[in-house]
Amino acid sequence: MTNKLCILFYVGRQTRKGKPIKVSHSLKMNKGGGGVGHSGGGGGGVQGNTGPTSAAYAAAAQKQKNLLQRVDNDINNIVDNFSYLVNVARVNDPRVRNSQEAFMMEMRAARMVQAADTLLKLVSELKQTAIFSGFASLNEHVEQRTIEFNQQAERTDRMLARIGEEAAASLKELESHYYSSIQRTNKFETGDK
Repeated sequence: MTNKLCILFYVGRQTRKGKPIKVSHSLKMNKGGGGVGHSGGGGGGVQGNTGPTSAAYAAAAQKQKNLLQRVDNDINNIVDNFSYLVNVARVNDPRVRNSQEAFMMEMRAARMVQAADTLLKLVSELKQTAIFSGFASLNEHVEQRTIEFNQQAERTDRMLARIGEEAAASLKELESHYYSSIQRTNKFETGDK
């Protein structure tokens, strides 16, 4: 399931052509429930599954929730600062007010750059996480499944050995019963084979 977060923001001022300024942002991220064997929902709880894979899924869902919150905060910061920049971009005020607003614009622009830098670092972190932890978790999962299959093979071998021993004991018992039976001794005495 993929959710799309859209931010559409109309600034209260108008441009020279009389149309409102529109700032929009679209963010598309997976909010959980898309993988094989996972239950739907972005809340993080896995219903009915237990074990290491469900714990890993819950941890991944929590990490994704935290990353989404970081992205939302950074995007909100950028949009708020941009709207403030547009609102204070007036030319008709006195010079003192213009210098104060110029300072505020510089400060807001610096905050926007900082938020954009944070988003870029987040993207880099996500790429590194996808590259490195993807292989590590895949190798861990393969090793875990190999151990499980080896244990299953050992249990199967023990079960087959036990079944073989029981079959041999039952066959021996049947042979002794047959050779000591009255019908076999009667066939031998009458000459029938």
